[in-house]
Amino acid sequence: MDGGEAAQDRWVFGYGSLMWRPGFPFVDRRGAVLHGRRRAFCIYSVHHRGVPERPGLVLGLAPGGSTRGVAYRVSAEAWDEVYAYLREREQPTETYFEAWRRVRIDGTGPADCLVFLSDTAHPQWAGDLTLERQAELIAGARGLSGRNIDYLSDLVGHLRDQQVRDAAMERLLTLVEAREAYA
Repeated sequence: MDGGEAAQDRWVFGYGSLMWRPGFPFVDRRGAVLHGRRRAFCIYSVHHRGVPERPGLVLGLAPGGSTRGVAYRVSAEAWDEVYAYLREREQPTETYFEAWRRVRIDGTGPADCLVFLSDTAHPQWAGDLTLERQAELIAGARGLSGRNIDYLSDLVGHLRDQQVRDAAMERLLTLVEAREAYA
């Protein structure tokens, strides 16, 4: 599916900053779960949260597990503009690829959603890093969208607001805060 198909509302799945800062118009927002992929700091950021000389890390959807996030229903009338915005926002270095995946949406059941999946063949793919290595990369990193720790803190705060406990992300934030306190 792309912007040129017959006019119909479409869903977009967010698992990182799209959850708290979508930046596009939508007609419905609901909690949702994507199976088969897990939220992870698995992509070196050389644009939004780091620079080539000092990369940070951003979230991706790594293979395995499941991810609790948000699904947005976008009206058919707004779809082309939203789709163009998402491509520009999510693809500055093409570390993700677009896919349509079946997502379980709270209150409505399963639906196909546009999802940006991590490209494990891309040079910015960091893979499975230890929490200590993630903390080392995130602490002190900064890019066009600001400090890397702010991105992590926003994620943890949003997950807490949604009553989603992610022990690994909370531990990672504690490690990064400790590193930044001593920097």
